[in-house]
Amino acid sequence: MPVHDAQPLGILQYAIPIAIFLVVFGLRARRITRLRPLKIEQLWVVPAIYAAVVGMLFYRSPPTALGWGLAAVALLVGAGLGWQRGKTMEIHVDPETHELRQRASLWALALIVVLIAIKTVAQTEGAALHFDVGLVIDTLGALTLGMFATQRIEMYQRATRLLAAARA
Repeated sequence: MPVHDAQPLGILQYAIPIAIFLVVFGLRARRITRLRPLKIEQLWVVPAIYAAVVGMLFYRSPPTALGWGLAAVALLVGAGLGWQRGKTMEIHVDPETHELRQRASLWALALIVVLIAIKTVAQTEGAALHFDVGLVIDTLGALTLGMFATQRIEMYQRATRLLAAARA
């Protein structure tokens, strides 16, 4: 009886997660076009949680001097991207009830998708591509933290201005 070598999953290793991601992305993109309530007093929650995650990441595996420098640059780049991402969010104020509502942009979602794709490739193929995976993860963590924080800051500032104008 011949012994067969186990075949690696090959393309299925990538096709299945991509297919699942595309289904989830399609469902999310459909929901994103609806107006949702915006609670400006809760905008700090996501950046705070993400700051704790990134802080734990840096604490468990401290970056090198190069890593800290790249993380600082990535934080600034993320802040710029976050400001732009925040500006793409539509914010509406109901003239009668003064209720704030938001609608996310597909471009904002696409930016997150690109970051997830880069992180996934770095984790799965980083060693083969001669990436320092830890450095890539630290850099993307700082970039995402800067993006989430400044997006929320921009949204908060714009929402409070719109709310003040509606009340006046």
